[in-house]
Amino acid sequence: MPLIIVTGLPTSGKSTRAEQLHTYLAERIAAHNDKTKYRLHLISDETQSISRAVYDLSPTQLPAHVRSANASEKDARAAVYAAVKRVLSPRDIVVLDGLNYIKGWRYQLFCEAKNMSTPSAVLQVGCAVDRARAVNEARLERRKQYQEDQKQEEPAQAETEKSKDVEPYEPANWDNLVFRYEEPNPMTRWDSPLFTLIWEDDAEQTRQVFGQIWDAVAGEAKKVVRPNQSTVQRDKDPGGDYLYVLERETQDIVKKILEKQQEYSDGGGGEVRIPRAAAAAGVADDDLVVELPGSKVGLPQLQRHRRAFVALNRGGIGLEAVGKLMTSRLRESFVGYLNDAFEKDG
Repeated sequence: MPLIIVTGLPTSGKSTRAEQLHTYLAERIAAHNDKTKYRLHLISDETQSISRAVYDLSPTQLPAHVRSANASEKDARAAVYAAVKRVLSPRDIVVLDGLNYIKGWRYQLFCEAKNMSTPSAVLQVGCAVDRARAVNEARLERRKQYQEDQKQEEPAQAETEKSKDVEPYEPANWDNLVFRYEEPNPMTRWDSPLFTLIWEDDAEQTRQVFGQIWDAVAGEAKKVVRPNQSTVQRDKDPGGDYLYVLERETQDIVKKILEKQQEYSDGGGGEVRIPRAAAAAGVADDDLVVELPGSKVGLPQLQRHRRAFVALNRGGIGLEAVGKLMTSRLRESFVGYLNDAFEKDG
């Protein structure tokens, strides 16, 4: 099931819309006739206990070298990314509430969803800058009043009022986040499909947009998502991952060549039959054949050729067309490479 990324200016009503979307999706899932029960998750800075202070890069708050590294914000994004990755699966719908203001961050989330073969969508919450600023200023004023109430020895009432409010952004931090905000672009694949709700949209319009989101990512209009080369790990041999198999099979062939050479005279020459599978026993008609050069081949020369072959093929270059990178295909390629190398060496 999909990943729905909520984005917008700070204090523009994103959390309210995310909660409304969460409630709407819960209703649709409960009414779903399919026997499969989908799971629903709402992830945000608040659910991960991330303070809004991590986004504060004001010169008065942090020295220049700390602001340039931006470590606190990167750590916060890493925590959110881990939370999303933990629950994202074909049976889970994830609503990610947050600023999500960096297009590179949205692309990273898009790739993670694509890697899971599940669709993603972006919900942009539109709000005028002045209105969003007014919301933040009102929260700052309430926080100031809370602090004054504490000084007047009214902690119980102050604590009650605080629990009803949301943590505000410092003014300089808020202005900086608005300046850095990168609006989603429906022409890019990681911001598509893009849905928009504005501050003034009523309940009817809100449910209509939510219905469109459901249809696009979970309904009949849902597209089949297939991972591409940028999001898929290379195929693995049943005996281990590709690089391990590549090293293992080339080492095995070098070993067999050295063992067989002991049966020949010091002058070199002859041929070595290599089974297509390392575990194969006996001599088969379809064995691979290494034609040894006239002079004896030593371990340094074999290892030099092996390292060159591994360097050329450690990314699977030229082998994607055969589907899964099977052991027999690797052995055949290495034997062919050795025969060419020995012919050139004379």
